[in-house]
Amino acid sequence: MSLEPSLRRRAGEIFLGSVASSLLVLLYGRVEAAWVWVGFVALVPWLAVLHRLRTVWQALAAGWVLSVVFTGIVFGWFADSLREYAQSSGGWAYWLVLLLCAPVLQPQFITAALARHLTRRAAPEGAFLRVGLTAALVYVGTEWAWPKLFADTLGHGLHGSVWLRQGADVAGAHGLTAVLFLVNECVLAAMRAFAAQGGRWPGGKPLRAPLGVAVALLATLAGYGALRYRYVSAQAGTGPGLTVGVVQANITNYGQLAAKLGTFDALRMILDTHYTLSDELMKNTRPDLLVWPETVYPTTFGSPKSEEGEEFDRELITFVGERQMPLIFGAYELAQEREFNAAMFLGPVGQEDEKRLEFASYRKTLLFPLTEWIPEAVDTPLLRGLLPWLGTWKRGPGPQSLDFPLRGGRVLKVAPLICYEAIFPGYVAQAVSQGAELIVTLSNDSWFGTSAGPRLHLTVAAFRSIETRLPQVRATNSGISALITPTGDITREAQVGQRAGVLMTVPPTRHIGTLMVAWGDWFGPTALVLGVALLLASVGPLKSRQ
Repeated sequence: MSLEPSLRRRAGEIFLGSVASSLLVLLYGRVEAAWVWVGFVALVPWLAVLHRLRTVWQALAAGWVLSVVFTGIVFGWFADSLREYAQSSGGWAYWLVLLLCAPVLQPQFITAALARHLTRRAAPEGAFLRVGLTAALVYVGTEWAWPKLFADTLGHGLHGSVWLRQGADVAGAHGLTAVLFLVNECVLAAMRAFAAQGGRWPGGKPLRAPLGVAVALLATLAGYGALRYRYVSAQAGTGPGLTVGVVQANITNYGQLAAKLGTFDALRMILDTHYTLSDELMKNTRPDLLVWPETVYPTTFGSPKSEEGEEFDRELITFVGERQMPLIFGAYELAQEREFNAAMFLGPVGQEDEKRLEFASYRKTLLFPLTEWIPEAVDTPLLRGLLPWLGTWKRGPGPQSLDFPLRGGRVLKVAPLICYEAIFPGYVAQAVSQGAELIVTLSNDSWFGTSAGPRLHLTVAAFRSIETRLPQVRATNSGISALITPTGDITREAQVGQRAGVLMTVPPTRHIGTLMVAWGDWFGPTALVLGVALLLASVGPLKSRQ
């Protein structure tokens, strides 16, 4: 009879610990300097409960519960965004699917809980560093190995700290996550030691050791960040650099617009709005480059499907040619009956009186699952009937850096990214390693609505500039468009729902090498191998004793 209350008590502790940690992460996830410190204690309530669990199944349950609670509290907005995107009224169904998929969306909590439990059972009392390090490495390794939908990690919240975020150029945001996890473990170990001493201060070695490790980790990260921030900032010149005009027209729901106005009139309205905003940008200052967002030209460019489409192509070419204004814009590209989501590069070549244009394109490779792309093996009429919003785009060839001619003979080497691709550090590092001088991201975040999605996407994209030490111009159709500096500062923002043309001055920046560009997303696989090795080294002796 005593077992049942014990199980109920354990279940209640797991749930409450998961809720407390998730709420703290939500606060930390505001990505504001005032709340950065919360990230270093956010996991403590859950870790404290996990530390008291007795069986493997209880540890797995703790990981599973946190994945569900965390998804509901931190990513609950995603269910509402999906409902609005699908234009459905059954909001509860999307919440149900989201929570059922939580262990798939956040599996790192489950694997880290298991690794920590097994290591703690085998380790001697007070071996908080071995326990925490194993769990942290398995946590990060799981995030790298598992294709998480948003590629989110706790390290992204450190963007709110100018110094702490600079460490991402060594080990990416996942490296920052490992530090966060370890500091949380240190805080828990210090709290347990303090309680064991009856709340007396100062304490002995059991208290000083975890506090010392936490202080050392934070001091190292902050010290490196301060030096790196100063160095990178000093590499930015004061000359004219590059001036980029970004157009954010705040036109959304192209499908609904076409159904209401007709395809021709909808495209006419979209293009006319972008022509007008672009001309307004060029009234007082003539930028070196114009950038329009993803799929702003919502039909094929260069391979028209009708006479009207051919006329629109000629009109856009004339716009660029008459103004001698290089343009990067999102469109569809058709090749051998395969359609791609593409970034189009249309720019003048040579002197202004030549009126000759050069055309190039980049095809999006990393497509958003179950909206832009599904595996061909399951692409059936039945599935498309159930999910009518599924796209038909094909994958591009991979990361690239393209030479883009500007006026006066200057050539700019651009690493283009389209929307979802900006969340993958290895992909971006590979593109930049080909000699890029500027990252240009075209995105359509309108389906996020006014949720936390646009800000999250922008924050994650900012880490790509820190990791590569390149400036980034980000153009979206409905926000948030922005200029991101090599130190990760976000400037010149056009907010969600704002219609605007924004001039962004990109200062000349010397080439700065980073470990992330040289080695790619190296920390994730390294963490996975080391974490598993430490776990096996701990579990082996435990089995032999049994």
